[in-house]
Amino acid sequence: MSEIRLYVRATERQAEDILDLLTIAFGEEDIALATQEIDERNDIWEASVYLMAEDEDEVRARFVEAIAEAYPDFPVEKEIIPDADWIAMSLEGLKPVRAGRFIVHGSHDRDKVRANDLAIEIDAGQAFGTGHHGTTAGCLEVIENVLKARSIGNALDLGTGSGVLAIAVRKLRNVPVLATDIDPVATKVARENARLNGIVGGIAFETAPGFHSSAFRKYGPFDLIIANILARPLIKMAPELVNHLAPHGTVILSGILAAQRWKVLSAYNGAGLAHVRTIWRNGWVTIHLERQG
Repeated sequence: MSEIRLYVRATERQAEDILDLLTIAFGEEDIALATQEIDERNDIWEASVYLMAEDEDEVRARFVEAIAEAYPDFPVEKEIIPDADWIAMSLEGLKPVRAGRFIVHGSHDRDKVRANDLAIEIDAGQAFGTGHHGTTAGCLEVIENVLKARSIGNALDLGTGSGVLAIAVRKLRNVPVLATDIDPVATKVARENARLNGIVGGIAFETAPGFHSSAFRKYGPFDLIIANILARPLIKMAPELVNHLAPHGTVILSGILAAQRWKVLSAYNGAGLAHVRTIWRNGWVTIHLERQG
């Protein structure tokens, strides 16, 4: 069954708002959401949902419902995505991304790595997180800052995707890392990416649909927890996430639209964490918090 894209055209500001509405509607599901610029001069953007063609009727109805109140006159259009390795093809047009000392690059850009770079090679594939998205790059920047400022005994990469953040921690510090994802394909891809980047030990990859998994008790509590997911599930899991954080531990949260940051901060402040810093990248934020005791 082929993949399709349902989308609406809007201005940049409208597209960000629509993405926020779609995140609320689909945030806890395995459905990819995105915005992209079409025409810079005329401020034309598209907000999209990616799905399998067999799910079109249900997803279209929910898409329309999600934006109906704010944008009732915006038609939802469809694009059929060719049956090709379009993700890998698209990576060929992506430049390496730098975040602090880190450089995330595809195999076609190995020559861009400089002598003092912390290079992470990630090709586009079946798991989210090439490093080109503002959320991943923001996490990398905060990870480096945190690990410069303090020592940690262990770390958790929750929702690891491609494994890029777990790999980043391991490249900076020789500490054990638990990398989990609800998707077994992502877990497999992340493990392969770690090997590709020369990491043969020190990261435990586990498929874990929730905090009830024994992996969290086995490897935790954690001095550092990184969760690059989406705002809605981050808010929902705040108490459980903090329960797995060690005293004086650090949390890095991302996958959060700028407009959603206050709700996320409120949830984690309520769970006992103090805000340290927020950084912004392309309309997304990464939030750094710490446990005071």
